Amino acid sequence: MAHDNPFAPLAITALRVALGAMFIAHSLWLKLFVFTLSGTAEFFISLGLPGWSAYAVFGAEAVGGIMLVLGIQARWAALALTPVLAGATWAHSGNGWMFGYENGGWEYPAYLSLLALVQGALGDGRYALVPSSALPAAFVARVPS
Repeated sequence: MAHDNPFAPLAITALRVALGAMFIAHSLWLKLFVFTLSGTAEFFISLGLPGWSAYAVFGAEAVGGIMLVLGIQARWAALALTPVLAGATWAHSGNGWMFGYENGGWEYPAYLSLLALVQGALGDGRYALVPSSALPAAFVARVPS
């Protein structure tokens, strides 16, 4: 079992901080400073989404990223951000698989979707400011070791 490994809590923390830093980079750096919020809204409109949803995604990514880095209900922040990542996977699905393709493919957002789900399953790791509440028992499967 992963939690029998003494390094598992630190590994979970590393995942949490890296995932949070990615969200902060994608919101504050990419959407705010590189594309600008109005440019991001125009991109969302080009996909057939309402322009206001770009601002909602920006806010969710910025706040969620900070929550992940600091360990504030990180399990729930990661799970709440999973639909944003699924939306990003959809938005890039027409560009091919590899994210290095023009306009980015779907592999990187799909990978991040998986990481967010794993973070939600594993919890906070160490050094969480506000530890997450446990998953409901109905979602926790007992896997034999």
